[in-house]
Amino acid sequence: MSSVEANNMSYLNPRTAILTGIPGLEHVQFWIGFPFFAVCLVALLGNIILLIIIPAERSLHQPMYIFLAVLAATDIGLCAAIAPKMLAIFWFRAYSMAFDACLAQLFFIHTLQCMESGILLAMAFDRYIAICDPLRHTSILTPPILRRMIVVVVIRAVVLVGLLPSLIKRLHLFHSVQIAHSYCEHMAVVKLAADDVQVNKICGLFVGFSILGFDMTFILISYALIFRAVFRLPQKEARIKAFNTCTAHIFVFLEFYILAFFSFFSLRFGHVVPSTHILLSTIYLLLPPALNPIVYGVKNMVIRRRVEQIFLLNRGCQQ
Repeated sequence: MSSVEANNMSYLNPRTAILTGIPGLEHVQFWIGFPFFAVCLVALLGNIILLIIIPAERSLHQPMYIFLAVLAATDIGLCAAIAPKMLAIFWFRAYSMAFDACLAQLFFIHTLQCMESGILLAMAFDRYIAICDPLRHTSILTPPILRRMIVVVVIRAVVLVGLLPSLIKRLHLFHSVQIAHSYCEHMAVVKLAADDVQVNKICGLFVGFSILGFDMTFILISYALIFRAVFRLPQKEARIKAFNTCTAHIFVFLEFYILAFFSFFSLRFGHVVPSTHILLSTIYLLLPPALNPIVYGVKNMVIRRRVEQIFLLNRGCQQ
């Protein structure tokens, strides 16, 4: 078949999608898979340990660590949604994927991303109450309130992100089924359509700004109020102590949103080399789940001590 004929081909209601991996780096994809596999292993191990320690340790039954446990579960889901197919592409050249399975992966990846953003907002609200109104912290963030906040975060993500695959399903004609990506990303799939995709693009921007934009705005407002309260404290030691309670969350917040907005805007408006964009967008999804448990483990004495006990116990059993 000539290249002209290939370019003129169209697909009506395709049943299969082809994920190409990282365009331009196909010859080294096999080796690229190993660092991503290592990152996924660290993410899974770290977040599973958090999910074991937080429920077992009564001193961690506080809003911040309850949200951290939900964040850990979200990160495990994100790795499970991305890594198996991505590594199958890199290592076994398993490029094909059922189109409906691709849409399902798209839904789960973006839903979990949005849930992570919502949990980071909830954690920022917790820090705001803990520092700006400490006497009412436990009376405001009661267990029923925490459950409602988590349910709202989940429902918001499911409902808004659910619009994206639903709108893709209304598209029937595609000029290609080759997705230049290592996973099914919304705009990468939408760009394949030969039908009018204006509604899909607008909806994608709406979901992005109504979740990521909304959450980031209110996190920044929370920290502006927190810093104002901290700098008004009369004693330097009190200021340092208050600020230290926020450093882990600030680091996690920055790594998540900086990478998120770069990935979001570079695909829509930028002229970034495809291989660079795909590598960075994959790093954006997989690196925070690996770093989050490390950051909180280093900052929290109780978590650090329990992790040491787990590994020392395992070493003692082996000896």
